[in-house]
Amino acid sequence: MRPPARFFAIACDYDGTLARDGRVDEPAREALRRAREAGRYLVLVTGRELDDLRGVFDELELFDWVVAENGGVLFHPESGQEVVAAGAPPDEFVAALKKRRVQPLSIGRVIVATRQPQETSVLEVVRDLGLERQVVFNKGAVMVLPSGTNKATGLALALRRLEVSRHDVAGIGDAENDHAFLDACELSAAVANALPAVRERVDVVMKRDNGGGVVDFIERLLRDDFRTAWGGLRRHLVNLGATPRGRQVTVPCYGSNLIFTGSPGGGKSTLAKVFLEGLVNHGYQFCVVDPEGDYEEFEAGVVLGDKTRPPSVAQVLELLRDPERNAVVNLLGMPLDDRPRFFTSLFAELMAMRSRAGRPHWLLLDEAHHLLPGDLGPGLLTLPEKLSNVVYVTIAPERMLPGALRVVDTVFSVGDEPELRMTAFAKAAGWPAPSARARKLAPGEAFVWRRRGRLQRFRVSETRFKHRRHLRKYAEGDLGPDLSFYFRGREGKLSLRAQNLAMFSQIAAGLDEDTWRYHLRRGDYRRWFRDVIKDEELVAEASALERRRLPGRASRQVLLDAINRRYATPGPAAVTS
Repeated sequence: MRPPARFFAIACDYDGTLARDGRVDEPAREALRRAREAGRYLVLVTGRELDDLRGVFDELELFDWVVAENGGVLFHPESGQEVVAAGAPPDEFVAALKKRRVQPLSIGRVIVATRQPQETSVLEVVRDLGLERQVVFNKGAVMVLPSGTNKATGLALALRRLEVSRHDVAGIGDAENDHAFLDACELSAAVANALPAVRERVDVVMKRDNGGGVVDFIERLLRDDFRTAWGGLRRHLVNLGATPRGRQVTVPCYGSNLIFTGSPGGGKSTLAKVFLEGLVNHGYQFCVVDPEGDYEEFEAGVVLGDKTRPPSVAQVLELLRDPERNAVVNLLGMPLDDRPRFFTSLFAELMAMRSRAGRPHWLLLDEAHHLLPGDLGPGLLTLPEKLSNVVYVTIAPERMLPGALRVVDTVFSVGDEPELRMTAFAKAAGWPAPSARARKLAPGEAFVWRRRGRLQRFRVSETRFKHRRHLRKYAEGDLGPDLSFYFRGREGKLSLRAQNLAMFSQIAAGLDEDTWRYHLRRGDYRRWFRDVIKDEELVAEASALERRRLPGRASRQVLLDAINRRYATPGPAAVTS
């Protein structure tokens, strides 16, 4: 098993970076060996043709993949497999260059290469023949390739075969043709002898030239994964909203643990989806564990499971093998009591996958107090010593496993009584109480509270993804004992629990008239629709019925019809009492 790491792969240019005058010295070779022994993947990314590369470097087997011809050809040293990633040079193009006596001239499987000042002749031939070809420069070299072919596209193909995301790659280079693949890497570096334009664009510039710079790069990567370099990079921040003064509220794309808490219907899911949308925009992979079907309509993830059939752990892992796909694990079809045990099995496999491939980058647990309850049996779940990139979404942090809460570094609170929710979290997690009062929030607002920080109010950004408020959860999910409606009757002799709107409709349809009218006159239906379901239209229907004083059977039919229109709940279509 590979050790936990921030960067699982190293992408390295050859000429001018790893090699000086075409040759790689022994210290640089030894650094590559140490990286492999430490479990990092190595990808060589070069403009050279394969045969030329073999002639100058006799240890290609140090690399998991070689991207040659500036992205046009891939080579797998262990198996000897070669993959041509783009079209061959047209015969008429090569013939025209030879007719113009372009020298030197090298013809590869994809690339055509010469040197300056021959670019003028090359461009004229491309123009005269009407070819879709691009010209790339590299320290005096002139390379002609199919449009859209570069080191970044070649690296992407290699990473796909390794099942590694570009967000788990650190790259190093030195010249113009390295811009594309360095921009694609999560962390980019340049050797000291790199061109000024390259040094200005990368995240880190090494102090030594060529192979010496690569040695230092690998040593620092193995020591601490460049933690001080990538932690503050603006391009690796997800924006969740803005404060009243216009300051952005952001979360790092790596290395943080969050909790979104608040009252039912207060905006936790909206905030969670804004965060997930940010991950999508940046290209990070996530897995959502969704006990109540709240994310069924979330287009950014592939939903596994439905109300009749829960997913398997194997299905989740198979989907996440593709770094470009995100998983929504829908547990609506699984009994409530079975969910913690299923989650512990899934969690163990996801942590093992992270140790192998660094993915999924983020794990979001909705209704986290159900998945990680405080009374979870001993031995069922082992939390990693350094757990990161986890989001908890819950109305009740105090009911969660204390060990899970202790890893949180940032708290977001929404809805009614935000201070109460944050205080409950603080007590359960061992944080000091909030230093300032969290006054009532307006719709669309939230508080953020970072460890050892101050409360900050902000307006949550809008999300472009569709957001249907818990329709399936309220219609058919299990709201839990605390949020269910109880038909108790005038004398409190009944205890008929409706854990969702479907059960509410079924019980109400067969209920005696006295019990129905008792709860209607007390305003119990209206308060449940308002405080739990958060549906103003149902609140209005119930309020109108309270005023109209219709017969019990008629008032029931009106309210059940309203529920069915909005939620298409299964159950009796007509009142039977």
